[in-house]
Amino acid sequence: MERVLTGGMMPLMLASVGVLVLYRVLARLRSVVSLQDAVVVITGASSGLGKECARAFHAAGARLVLCGRDAGRLQEVAQELTARSADTQKKTHPPCTVIFDLANTDTMDRAVEQILKCHGRVDVLINNAGVSYRGNILDTDLSVQRSVMETNYFGPIALTQALLPAMVKQRSGHIVVISSVQGKIAIPYRSAYAASKHATQAYFDCLRAEIDHYGIPVTVISPGYIRTNLSVNAVTGDGSKYGVLDKTTATGRDPGDVALAVLRAVRQRSKDVVLAEPLPTLAVYLRTLWPTLFFRLMASRAHKEQKRKEE
Repeated sequence: MERVLTGGMMPLMLASVGVLVLYRVLARLRSVVSLQDAVVVITGASSGLGKECARAFHAAGARLVLCGRDAGRLQEVAQELTARSADTQKKTHPPCTVIFDLANTDTMDRAVEQILKCHGRVDVLINNAGVSYRGNILDTDLSVQRSVMETNYFGPIALTQALLPAMVKQRSGHIVVISSVQGKIAIPYRSAYAASKHATQAYFDCLRAEIDHYGIPVTVISPGYIRTNLSVNAVTGDGSKYGVLDKTTATGRDPGDVALAVLRAVRQRSKDVVLAEPLPTLAVYLRTLWPTLFFRLMASRAHKEQKRKEE
């Protein structure tokens, strides 16, 4: 009797899984949002992932507002995208640029004023700009910890809070933040960076719940290593530039592929997306399900890295 029941249940379970998968696929297809003519603001748009996001969203027909500190490099990106428009039949728009330093939160109201002058509204805000860190906590100035937090945490939340009233007023919008797998797990010699990303994850999780009734989704993207200059431009314990392309960064994901994943997440209004290799993804779950083992592994990693530095 047990064998008959088991034999009868297995096809039913498989059929149920199949129906669930099909439902999710259809639900995603139905909920895909068009970005044609949508106003998309991207911070840190002059290089790396921000630049690739600019390319991806421009190709999707969005009206871009590119933000960053370097006027010359931003203008180069804008010119490149404008030139691309001539080679496509899809309707595209010349980007607008706004120059400001995300770490200087005192200038945020003025920056938002300039952003809103471009098209009168914002449909998607992509908080992408950030800085990384490499260093030993014992040798790190508190000023460096504060500086990384200013850029990675206070900057994005200041910009978000300054733009949010306009989204609430129009009863539409979408907030996106590029966090990191290190916003979910902390690894040795990345304290300032991991702390800023943990704070970012927590803030935007709270924001998602609080503005849900306005119909404004919040998406947190947590990539692993991406093949950009993030490690080269990282700060060290005394505030100087790290200046080294880490092996993990050099062999990381192509930023163009990550940008397409960001585009897909925006179209599908995803809430939380991890874009990492199997091991870091496993570590995220291990930290929750078996913390003792996770802590042991991180301590072992710290010992090995310290030993390499001493050799």
